[in-house]
Amino acid sequence: MAILNRFKDIISANINSIIDRMEDPEKMIDQYLRDMLEDLAEVKESTASVMAEETRSKRKVDENEAEVKKFEELAKKALEANNEADARIFLTKKQEVENIGAGYATAYAAAHENAVKMRQMHDKLAKDIDTLKQRRAMIKGKMSVANTQKTINDATGNITQSENAIGNFERMEDKANRMLDEANAMSELNTEPIDEAKALEEKYASNTSAAVEDELSRLKQQMGLDSTDTES
Repeated sequence: MAILNRFKDIISANINSIIDRMEDPEKMIDQYLRDMLEDLAEVKESTASVMAEETRSKRKVDENEAEVKKFEELAKKALEANNEADARIFLTKKQEVENIGAGYATAYAAAHENAVKMRQMHDKLAKDIDTLKQRRAMIKGKMSVANTQKTINDATGNITQSENAIGNFERMEDKANRMLDEANAMSELNTEPIDEAKALEEKYASNTSAAVEDELSRLKQQMGLDSTDTES
């Protein structure tokens, strides 16, 4: 049958081997599943047709066998009536019907064989589709886990980059602190040293002013000048 030749690869196909060879299992499984569902619909229709043909062939075989028995019974009745001529006619007809029945039996055997093959094809294709659906769910689950892991890896990478950025910032901050310390130290070095003699000079300068006031008071006493009159 043409339908058997067309779908002969269905029987020999190894669905797990096909899945393993797929480059992108998630996408290709969906496409392969759609193709298989289309094939299943066609195989189911063809299987129903072949099975119907088997049923029709079996019916003809049964009807032929019943007719053979009928003419045999008629031949017996003719013999019981002592009518060999009629019995001979019935037996001749029986042989004709049996010859036709041989053709019916051959047709039925072929129809039965085709029906068995089509049913096997249908059942295997349906089983492969179930397997494919299960593998698809498993593969999609693995892909989801892989995508989640990728997200985690990306986030981990971002965290690492952030940590590196913080580390770089801290190094820059340390460098800035060192530069500031060096600048302060340089500023301190550039400051003129304290002139101790000058500081003492100012100290004793204030003492000199006090001595002048004492000398002024002494002169006033010698001259008989009262300090209070002078102030007024």
